[in-house]
Amino acid sequence: MIMSEKCKQHVDSCRFCWMCHHICPVGNATGQERNTARARALGISLVNREAIDLSEIMDNIYECCTCGACVHDCVTGWDPVMFTKETRLQAALEDKLPPYINKLLDNCLETGNAYGETKLCDRLKAAIDNHSAKTDTLFYIGVDARYMACEQALKAIKVMEKSGAVFTVLADEPASGGQLDFLIGAANETRDQMAACAKVLDEYKTVVVYDPADSKTIKQLYKEYGIETAAKVMTYTAYLADAVESGKLSAAKSEKTVSVQDPYQLARDLEETEELRKIVSAFAEVKELHLNRAETVWAGNVLMAQYMPEIIDLVAKRRIFNATSLDIKTIVTACVGEYIALKSVAQSDVEILSLEDLIVG
Repeated sequence: MIMSEKCKQHVDSCRFCWMCHHICPVGNATGQERNTARARALGISLVNREAIDLSEIMDNIYECCTCGACVHDCVTGWDPVMFTKETRLQAALEDKLPPYINKLLDNCLETGNAYGETKLCDRLKAAIDNHSAKTDTLFYIGVDARYMACEQALKAIKVMEKSGAVFTVLADEPASGGQLDFLIGAANETRDQMAACAKVLDEYKTVVVYDPADSKTIKQLYKEYGIETAAKVMTYTAYLADAVESGKLSAAKSEKTVSVQDPYQLARDLEETEELRKIVSAFAEVKELHLNRAETVWAGNVLMAQYMPEIIDLVAKRRIFNATSLDIKTIVTACVGEYIALKSVAQSDVEILSLEDLIVG
């Protein structure tokens, strides 16, 4: 397999190391050694040494959620996410992607989202129509909320309205490129989709990005791809935190006690942790989960649930177990993917709320 020398160095350094063995959310949920950075590095090293074919390890390569907990925990600076994503790109170039990944990839290229959806629910379409006029501020919703969580997209628009914002929502919102980056990494198709999105964003002075996955893509990955955006790009949580602080978003604090589920894209990649707490604490008391802020544990997403739903269910159950261990009764998340994963678990011990649920009910 063709792999950069940098990635080969990281693979060879990680394949016998146990430093992050305890931190992988997928490995902890499944209890399987294969779901660790070490095991993934071993598989890639076997391919590099021509002991096995690349196709033999690809199922395992796509069991990684790329949350970066292993990278964050590694004191020696190795990066399993980097070599995992480079392996995905090489598999795409060699036409050795699993069929289920090819299907998601085709959907991304044909419809702009991995789910192959093209129609919005009627209520969301109507809400978007109400904000179709061009303003200085674009509210960028993202594919997960638009196509897989219509009610949350509607509530997010209501929250923006409640904050007094004057904003635009696009009926034909371009894909950020985040799903392509996850599926095949730094391919030309990924960069082209990102560049097309950046061109649209540049038509606005300010862009408020709802989904943390898109926030990471636009605020961090675009720079890595050499793509510049002229607009001021803000995360939804940073925007709302400013609105709470300025009094534009009114809050009546209840006696409810809740715990914050930090999206790793905000907490680790963008180093944003206190904005979410500023919002939540305006509406309720906060009791911290074990492993919070930059130490957060990923709780699942919609994209990976398309091809490994049982494992995503286990990941979400594990995070709920973390909460019950501390007698936590309510979790609030600002990530629509984690919200869907946590809500999908059949249980009655922990109430799962989105940030919008907390603010507008």
